[in-house]
Amino acid sequence: MNNTIESLNWQLLDNAEAVAYEACQKILTSAQQAIDKKGFFSLVLAGGSTPKQTYRLLAETNSDWAHWHIYYGDERCLPENDADRNSVMAAQAWLDPVQMSSNQIHPIPAHLGAKTAAHRYTDIIKKALPFDMVLLGMGEDGHTASLFPGHSHSPNELVHAVYNAPKPPPDRVSLSVAALSNTEQLLFIVTGASKREAVTAWRHGDNLPIAQIQPKLEATVLIDKTAY
Repeated sequence: MNNTIESLNWQLLDNAEAVAYEACQKILTSAQQAIDKKGFFSLVLAGGSTPKQTYRLLAETNSDWAHWHIYYGDERCLPENDADRNSVMAAQAWLDPVQMSSNQIHPIPAHLGAKTAAHRYTDIIKKALPFDMVLLGMGEDGHTASLFPGHSHSPNELVHAVYNAPKPPPDRVSLSVAALSNTEQLLFIVTGASKREAVTAWRHGDNLPIAQIQPKLEATVLIDKTAY
């Protein structure tokens, strides 16, 4: 079963900058609501250029950072400080500048290898579910996190070891469809003309990885005109 055009709240924006700004505002609003309600906010981060812009905007704002908890939708199996890791990008763009405490940040230990990292991160994710918000991008092939077309994974896993990814590095770790769907709010951010073909397929109901994520309540797609 896939999410459909009718089940998603599509918001068409002028450009990638507008998408990043709107994402920033939605994240801040969700955070404040969760903190007011239960004392903390759990957010799953995505990699990519538009999320990076969003993180830079967040770094320029004020929030109750001491009550945020950060998780990752996927990670590349690279050394801990490799610049191509999502955790390093997010740290440099946002988490380090706002001095978020390391005990609130939960990176995937992908430097240990896909299998070991997936096993260890499963224990962390079990305790975190349900998330307050999951942030997801989309690749040109319709992949999201490191869930790629043509790959199959056990439906019983919360975290997958990913091998033979179609883009380097081949070994990765990804949260599962079940884990990514177990969130109060889901925010897709999609920008760029290179995504248009996959967006059309998504809207027409094709069985893309991104179409399989189904949150319990609210799902919003922030998309710029070139991608739509």
